[in-house]
Amino acid sequence: MDMFNKLKNYLSDIRGRQRIGIALSKGGAMMQAREVDLTKPLTWEFSGFSQNGEDGIIDVLRSQLLRCNRYFIEIGSANGIENNTSWLTVAEKYSGIMIEGNPRLVEHARRMLLRYSIGLECRNMFITKANIKELSAISFYQDPDIFSLDIDGNDFYIAKAVLDGGFRPKIFVVEYNSVYGPDRSLTVEYKDNFIFTSAHPTHLYYGVSIAGWRKFFESRNYRFVTVDQNGVNAFFVDSDSFDADFIDNINGLGFAENRYQLTKFRKPSEEQFSLIEDQNFIPI
Repeated sequence: MDMFNKLKNYLSDIRGRQRIGIALSKGGAMMQAREVDLTKPLTWEFSGFSQNGEDGIIDVLRSQLLRCNRYFIEIGSANGIENNTSWLTVAEKYSGIMIEGNPRLVEHARRMLLRYSIGLECRNMFITKANIKELSAISFYQDPDIFSLDIDGNDFYIAKAVLDGGFRPKIFVVEYNSVYGPDRSLTVEYKDNFIFTSAHPTHLYYGVSIAGWRKFFESRNYRFVTVDQNGVNAFFVDSDSFDADFIDNINGLGFAENRYQLTKFRKPSEEQFSLIEDQNFIPI
């Protein structure tokens, strides 16, 4: 069995290194092909390791920071090949913490990524409201340049616990659920062990609406920047970390349908919501 596992990991590592090479090539080509207009986030996007255009949006935002510590925190980092901070780790040599609840994915991320950064930590943690203090204890900075949160469930409650716990990220990236549409200000009920694939048969009952995120972050003096074109992530910034002219002149995208959900259900968010409207929601 040990020999079998070693062979399995060896083959997985080969595929992982191939995917890293592809991500760097693809991301580099897309990055150079952009014609960036600092007022239009739609021109910022590119995808190396990220699932959508997050790598590009983060790239432009961090280039406008007034001060940097070149540090990130990502909760929900998966296997280290497809997330929002692997580009920072591999291409930009950032330090930071990748946190993932699945130990198998964490081990894969360690094998793939630790060679690229002496300051990267890959931690196996299932983040809840109660253990945010543990995150604070292991983080080198309370004001990382980038904080990415994507756990398909308790995102609202974890973001609140992060800010209540003393963190003040300069750039905050969160997943939103387009099923709620552009105007509902809602999230799901909190459960320590929330897993969206078992919460509802449609897999639509999870996360936070874009209106809910905007209300929450604006109450914490963050500014909304944009959502990505595929309708998955929203970007917020601490205004004090940027020049006012840059922030004030951004014309971001306010809402987009999640492309995957739209393709899967063949109906817009309003009709998708009817499939889960009998669930328990918490207003924000």
